[in-house]
Amino acid sequence: MKPIDNKKRRTWWAVPFIAIIGLTLYGCPSQQNLAGSSDAAQKVYVAPGEHDEFYGMFSGGYSGQMTVYGLPSGRHLYTIPVFSQAPVSGYGYSEETKPMLQTTHGFIPWDDAHHPEMSQTDGVPDGRWIFINANNTPRVARIDFANFQTAEIIEIPNAAGNHASPFVTTNTEYISAATRFSIPMDEETLENQDVSISSYAENFKGTLSFIKVGEEGEMNIDFQILVPGFNYDLSHAGKGPSADWSFFTSYNTEEAHTLLERNASRNDKDFIAAVNWRKAAELVANGEGREIPAPHYRNYMDHNEQRAKSELVETVTVIDPIENPGIIYYLPTPKSPHGVDVDPSGRYIIGGGKLSSVLPVHSFEKMIEAIENEDFEGEVDGIPVLNYDSVIHAEVENAGIGTLHTEFDGKGYAYTTAFISSEVVKWSLETFEVVDRIDTYYSPGHLMIPGGDSMQPEGKYLVALNKITKDRYLPTGPELFHSAQLIDISGDKMELLLDFPTDGEPHYAQGIAADIVKERQIRFYQLEENNHPAATKTEADTRVERDGNNVHVYMTTIRSHFAPDNIEGIKVGDKVYFHVTNLEQDWDVPHGFAMLGARTAELLIMPGETRTLVWEPQKPGVYPFYCTDFCSALHQEMQGYARVSPAGSNVPISYGTGN
Repeated sequence: MKPIDNKKRRTWWAVPFIAIIGLTLYGCPSQQNLAGSSDAAQKVYVAPGEHDEFYGMFSGGYSGQMTVYGLPSGRHLYTIPVFSQAPVSGYGYSEETKPMLQTTHGFIPWDDAHHPEMSQTDGVPDGRWIFINANNTPRVARIDFANFQTAEIIEIPNAAGNHASPFVTTNTEYISAATRFSIPMDEETLENQDVSISSYAENFKGTLSFIKVGEEGEMNIDFQILVPGFNYDLSHAGKGPSADWSFFTSYNTEEAHTLLERNASRNDKDFIAAVNWRKAAELVANGEGREIPAPHYRNYMDHNEQRAKSELVETVTVIDPIENPGIIYYLPTPKSPHGVDVDPSGRYIIGGGKLSSVLPVHSFEKMIEAIENEDFEGEVDGIPVLNYDSVIHAEVENAGIGTLHTEFDGKGYAYTTAFISSEVVKWSLETFEVVDRIDTYYSPGHLMIPGGDSMQPEGKYLVALNKITKDRYLPTGPELFHSAQLIDISGDKMELLLDFPTDGEPHYAQGIAADIVKERQIRFYQLEENNHPAATKTEADTRVERDGNNVHVYMTTIRSHFAPDNIEGIKVGDKVYFHVTNLEQDWDVPHGFAMLGARTAELLIMPGETRTLVWEPQKPGVYPFYCTDFCSALHQEMQGYARVSPAGSNVPISYGTGN
């Protein structure tokens, strides 16, 4: 439809429970409509030995990991352990990586990863890092594209659930994060309180967090903004004229505390929170806000020593909008909005109202004008609520049922997922009319266009991340992998090219041209730069040392043997540390290390790297160890033995590697 004439605007969004009606009417699309075209296979074919055009970085959802796919082939290239222990690499099991999962709640070995977001320069993905959030225990991780490994994880205090996270500003100055669940907070300390849940409206509050990103990617929480006790759902930063702002959707403005599927759907409009992060940052830099105790961990990989370290940060700075007006405003948005997306020009803010029959498009220019004119229809806890009629630019009609997320092709079109009607809808940013739609299989949540949430979308492919897969692949019992569908958006009409299973429950994905990333790859770690305190850089330096009941084995590995490979003098009651250094200086030649009876299955050690496995033998005997990663024709021969004697025995420490 045309941009809104405010005086004539119709209130289509006020239709309640349209989603339930839609669910009944629509169901799932037919298989016939979902078959690829005859030339689709050719369009996604990447010949053996050739590379895909794009990296697709998919969140792993409840797997806690991130999966890497090539596009357009859909090849699964790699899995990056982030918030979960990973047997495939020993991440979270080895002594060097355990600190990455440290929190103020203790060691958390498994979490729920939702939204990957790439670093940007001038509003364009730059291939340096990708960030992702942990939804359950609030955290944000940074992954380095040089080695596709998790480099840092920071915990977010004063938050419960971390869904609207982590979305970057145009030059990666800040990452935003918001509490999903508001909690009862002490007025002074923001500590979680022991109060009746029925006192929700009186006691519950939320926070929006802004994490500052340093030149090397290091993260610290610069400030938090205290907000009313709604549920904060998703976010995106502004661009161009709106680059100093970040936007957050909220629902449950009713402040209900039970049966939210009904009680949080009563209001015709909820809010998008517009935050002037630059102004807030300037206030904090000038000493505004109050510093409160808020212990939280920052875990990071010390590349010099090749091991993760944890530091406990004791405080955060909190800003109260009542004391610091002008940093946050609410944009009324129908109805229970989920996604909030900013078009490449930075002029439009689109809210995905999952219970709304229209897709609202706010104008950033009108928003600023309304703020300057104090065109408010009320306020909540000191936060002005702007007049909906004054900030709305257009309402896209017939955009599907259950609209969730929107991305852009850079050619003047937007693409929105409709969860309930199982489709992707293409609409014009000029006329705000729907111009095309395509069925998906089934129920898409997020969608991704490489660069599609930046100022420079690639505009060639779209990936729909679908929640339900039944009937699409060979059955695998009651559980099926979720589905990604690759859609060609280069022409006027969208065309389904490929679908492929995805690991975990992917919530979001990011895509980037392969050429930006692949030239940055580390192929192996320089052995001379390995400053791990337990590194052993030559076989001549290998040794076994006893320190009370602790036995340290300084071991090397290279195709196709360990040094030492025979060890004696270990006793029941000892704690044995195998510090294994991979001497290889060649690409793609990791070595594994597994010990019979160890409660950690294995290590995987990259070329030039040192990793440590702890073993506490329970009974006397001779125990084999071996390499778990096939590395050469004599891989099977890459093994050794450790002898364990009874506690109190006098077998001396001895070791060796043949003659």
